[in-house]
Amino acid sequence: HVAYNLSLSTYWSQQEQSLTPFCIVSPQDTQDVSRAIEVLSRYQDAAKSTIAGCKFAIRGAGHTPWAGSPNIDGGVTIDMTSINTVNLDRAKTIVSVGAGARWSAVYRALDAVGVGVAGGRVANVGVGGLVTGGGMSYFAPRYGFVCDQVVNYEIVLANGTTVNANAENNSDLWFALKGGSNNFGVVTRFDFKTFPQGKFRGGTICNSIDTLPAQVQAFVDLNSASNYDTNVAVINTYAYAGPVGLWTVANLLVYTERKVNPQVLRPFTDNKPQLANTMRLTNLSDLTAEQTFANTPGLLYTLVFQPLPSVITSHGAANACSPNALGLDPHAGPQVLALQSIQWADANDDGIINEAARSIWAQADELAIRIGLQRKWIYLNYANQDQDPIGSYGAQNVAKLQATSKKYNPTGLFQTNVPEASSFSTRLLLNRIAIMVWRIRCHGRI
Repeated sequence: HVAYNLSLSTYWSQQEQSLTPFCIVSPQDTQDVSRAIEVLSRYQDAAKSTIAGCKFAIRGAGHTPWAGSPNIDGGVTIDMTSINTVNLDRAKTIVSVGAGARWSAVYRALDAVGVGVAGGRVANVGVGGLVTGGGMSYFAPRYGFVCDQVVNYEIVLANGTTVNANAENNSDLWFALKGGSNNFGVVTRFDFKTFPQGKFRGGTICNSIDTLPAQVQAFVDLNSASNYDTNVAVINTYAYAGPVGLWTVANLLVYTERKVNPQVLRPFTDNKPQLANTMRLTNLSDLTAEQTFANTPGLLYTLVFQPLPSVITSHGAANACSPNALGLDPHAGPQVLALQSIQWADANDDGIINEAARSIWAQADELAIRIGLQRKWIYLNYANQDQDPIGSYGAQNVAKLQATSKKYNPTGLFQTNVPEASSFSTRLLLNRIAIMVWRIRCHGRI
């Protein structure tokens, strides 16, 4: 069927594209989602169903790379991509976004009227998955995680009913959805706070690997500054391209005001030699489109570091006016969000690649413990399927999430029938290095 094949072809990774669900449900509105969940909940018991116990997956944009997250073999995939409206209120203070939208659509609508929102940094990433996993944005130092800017969630619960979760109604669910992923229902709409935003400084500078010592020093100095400039966002990447055997350093640099060559970014912008430089006055639509990467044939390994100073984590801390479920303590001081990601094309290499990724992760963890810099938190949106991000939120927050799930999802539908959900565990992770590994096609778009 054309629609079925089109849905499968638009997943980001080959692993997801290779799965074959029994059927794909494409809801057009919240009522369709409600009907689908109500039907699926009737057959929660595998003994009553011929469709793999009515196991199902929930797809936003399909950006999670590992197999079985936004897609499923032999079950039902709920493809939310048609629920993609973007509506800005008359006062331009709240934007309501369908859970199947991509950030490119959000930014096109808001850039046109001089308004911004804390959201994804890559144009074709989906809204739903990023927000329910916490979400990092260029505006994180000003506004915290993306979930910290959600004033209301519209969500379909396990019995098919639709409720709103916000500070006044179902506030425990509102808290839980700020990092608790798909353990409580299917979010169909997010209402975000907006803010005035014109053009700003941003782009990518690529350097020779010979600049590595200066790059590391610039990153450390920025992250440990006593007065972190809340207009600054940096993604510091070390990349190895297998086909050419070359290491490079790439910095995505953002200053969220209209300022040319701000002093705080000069330790990065002054690094020479530069292999490429796209720094410019830009907007969210333009900059996030630049980060929509094309496929790279052969092996591509990247190690990515992002500052996580207290100015970011304080927005959702336990003592904040609207805390999130992530469990990060701003009193722990500046931390580093680290990600290793690997792209490759040949399925025969899956075992070798995955084992290498885990080995690197284990060595990094061992070193962090040895030098006393270990952290127990891991970012859900970067986690691989064998990692446990929710378990790293701390015992108190895990208990809150479990209680909220029992209240709104009493039969455990979203734990038992969504096989690869980021579900609850009391096990804490021992490091902060996330692993994201995926195969890509050597032609086309990811």
